[in-house]
Amino acid sequence: MDKIKVENHSFTAFSWFAGWLFTIGFLHLSFWKGVFAILLWPYYIGVWVSGLIK
Repeated sequence: MDKIKVENHSFTAFSWFAGWLFTIGFLHLSFWKGVFAILLWPYYIGVWVSGLIK
């Protein structure tokens, strides 16, 4: 019988959420701009990190 391994990635989710809240507070975004930032923030971070890797 195979063993089942359960992994918990809550630290990663917490880090993403904390970074998102910091970004909203630092830029003084309004509510709707903050909601919009949920979608765009990970994209721009990904583009920036991929630029570092190349």
